[in-house]
Amino acid sequence: MHVKKGDKVKVLSGKDRGKTGTILEAFPKKERVLVEGVNMIQKHAKPSQDNPQGGILNIEAPIHVSNVMPIDPKTGEPTRVGHEVRDGKKVRIAKKSGEALDK
Repeated sequence: MHVKKGDKVKVLSGKDRGKTGTILEAFPKKERVLVEGVNMIQKHAKPSQDNPQGGILNIEAPIHVSNVMPIDPKTGEPTRVGHEVRDGKKVRIAKKSGEALDK
């Protein structure tokens, strides 16, 4: 996958097109990611020990990884991802600016 947990991404398609957010969780086997504040759904919860009131919760649902693109740290625009070996380590780089996406 070209993105991982903690990346700032922009949504390219779907009902939330244009929104940006941070990846909360990645599901590589399903090729899906959970993005903060994107693809919100309403979940009906029964009263439980954690949530004694119960009711309707707003939570994020996963979206397909092809619908998101990482944000270039230099320009703030969506960019494709490349790989390079720097200082003996393989790092992800932004194709637009050449900046490293990994910290």
